[in-house]
Amino acid sequence: MLNIYTLKCLQDNYSYVLEETNSKLVAVVDPSEFNPINKFIKDKFKKIDFILNTHHHYDHTGGNIDLKKKYNCKIIGSKVDINRIPGIDIALGNNDDFGFGEVNFKIILVPGHTLGHICYFFEKEKIIFTGDTLFSLGCGRVFEGTYSEMLNSLNKIKRLPKETKIYCGHEYTKKNLEFCCQHENNDFLNNKKNWIDSRIKNKLPTIPTTIEDELNSNIFLRCNEESVKKSLGMVNAKELDIFKKLRDLKDSF
Repeated sequence: MLNIYTLKCLQDNYSYVLEETNSKLVAVVDPSEFNPINKFIKDKFKKIDFILNTHHHYDHTGGNIDLKKKYNCKIIGSKVDINRIPGIDIALGNNDDFGFGEVNFKIILVPGHTLGHICYFFEKEKIIFTGDTLFSLGCGRVFEGTYSEMLNSLNKIKRLPKETKIYCGHEYTKKNLEFCCQHENNDFLNNKKNWIDSRIKNKLPTIPTTIEDELNSNIFLRCNEESVKKSLGMVNAKELDIFKKLRDLKDSF
């Protein structure tokens, strides 16, 4: 069994502590900084076995070296980023499987935000850690890859089982909601707005979301929907053209 603890780091980052209850293994996904993670670990587990990095950006790897020094843990990252993940010990590629105690995760390579970005998919548990590729109601900026790569990466994720829980790297949901509502209006978005407002008011995370929720409300996963094309005045456009338009609009939103 997998327990997941959500830790807020920096301004709006999320790091996640994973506990595999049978083996008692502990992992941290994307440790943005040392102090909040160290405090939590010191109080609850007193050890870290693995660090799982989704990509090389500092706000996802900033705690790597200090945590590794203190807890002698192994750092896992993408083969593509073997020279960019601080302290990496284990480099994994697309579709590689890795055993974490009595559970397994699979690597899904999702270039676009960065060339070596990966997701960690716990297939049996139906849980995925998407870093900065897929957010609740949004997606990451296209920095190192192409629009086509980013769209293909999002489409890989959207084909996962609908009940899959998504744990992403940032609390961007409120702003993403505002963007989605500007370009599409549907009942799912309206219902989600009240829930998001309530969570934020009570200083609670809006994460995890699910694949099903995102398919119904995340405009970046809905580029083929007639309602989105009509809203943009691009009724006959291809999916990639719609995605490019939306991503460019979001970049200046």
